[in-house]
This record gives sequence, C-alpha cells and structure tokens, in this order.
Amino acid sequence: MNFNDYVFYVLAAILLFAGLRVITSRNPVHAALHLVLAFFTAAGIWLLLEAEFLAIALVLVYVGAVMVLFLFVVMMLDINLDKLREGFWEALPIALPVGILMTLEMVMILGSKHFGVDRVAAPTPHPAGYSNTAELGRQLYTDYLLPFELASVVLLVAIVAAIALTLRDRKDSKFIDPAEQVKVKRADRIRMVSMPADVEIPAAAETEGKDKA
Repeated sequence: MNFNDYVFYVLAAILLFAGLRVITSRNPVHAALHLVLAFFTAAGIWLLLEAEFLAIALVLVYVGAVMVLFLFVVMMLDINLDKLREGFWEALPIALPVGILMTLEMVMILGSKHFGVDRVAAPTPHPAGYSNTAELGRQLYTDYLLPFELASVVLLVAIVAAIALTLRDRKDSKFIDPAEQVKVKRADRIRMVSMPADVEIPAAAETEGKDKA
C-alpha cells in the first residue's frame, strides 16, 4: 500500500466514527458537531479521488451554511430531550428488522461489485486542462438527467410536506384557498370610499377673524 491508501483508511475510520456518533450522541449539539467532522472527512476522501469541486462544495455548502443553520436551530429551540426520547424503544421491534434488512440489501448489491479487492484501481491521470466541474455537469445533465430531476421532485415534495406538517396543528396559521384567490376580481380588492374633508383652522387665524367681527 502507498501513502494514499493509508490516508484513505484513516479518513474512512474517522468518517465511520463520526457517523456513529451522529446517531448515538444524546446531545443534539454534539451530534451536529460530529456531522461537521463527517463532512470534513468525506471532503478529504473526495480530494483523494481527485473530485476537488465536490469536496469544496461539501465544505462551503454543508459545513459553512447548512450545519450552521442546524446548530442555530438546535440551540435556539431548547429541545426537551426527555420528551423526545419517549416511545423510542417501543419502535425498536419494527425498526431493528427493517434496519437489518436494509443493511443486507446494501451488502448484497454493493459488496461484490464495489468492495472487491481485485476491482480496485488507481485513478488514471487526467490530461492538462481537465475540469472535474465540467465533467460533473456533463454527467449530471446527460447520463443522469432523469435521476437528477426525480431527486428535485422528491425534495420539492419533502419541502411541501414539512410545511404542511408544521402548520396543520397551529391555530394561528393562515390558510389561503388558491381557487378562491383566482376568482377574486379587481372590484373586490379595491373599494373607493368618499369621506368629507375635515379642514382644521389654525388658532391664530380664528382669533383674527373674531377680532374683525
């Protein structure tokens, strides 16, 4: 093994440790910080694969923006951890078989194809002027266009579902029926009201008028 192999195994071990701590930490702030460590380690692995654009995007977007938002929300909400853990063990009889089944499926599908030692090959050197950003865009919008569009639709549905779940039990939430909103006419939005003019006479002018009289 060369130096890159040792670096990969070290980063992979740190990534596995950070991922486990994300789901096992009792403190949500600690879990978010371990997720930051996982993002940094994944960025290092992508650098080893010569995917500099993905590594930089992971650090700038997720660590620099998304995780800061996560930490801000977690620290501002003051989550009650005891209430959050209520009913956790009741879902274990269903969650444990599902998790084991998903793990077995991933091992069966990915194990022999991607984890075989004889299939591992060193990255081929790229020619001068090669841009992994351009290659990523070409692959994303040609060979993987359909999965990319499906992922965008799934994210849109998740956003709409999150908003609906957040507002459904709030009494002060405002609801607008789009069908009724389309039926609104201009005369229903603006009403002209005629009001008599109220002119205020200055006190000095009123006193002068009384003196002349």
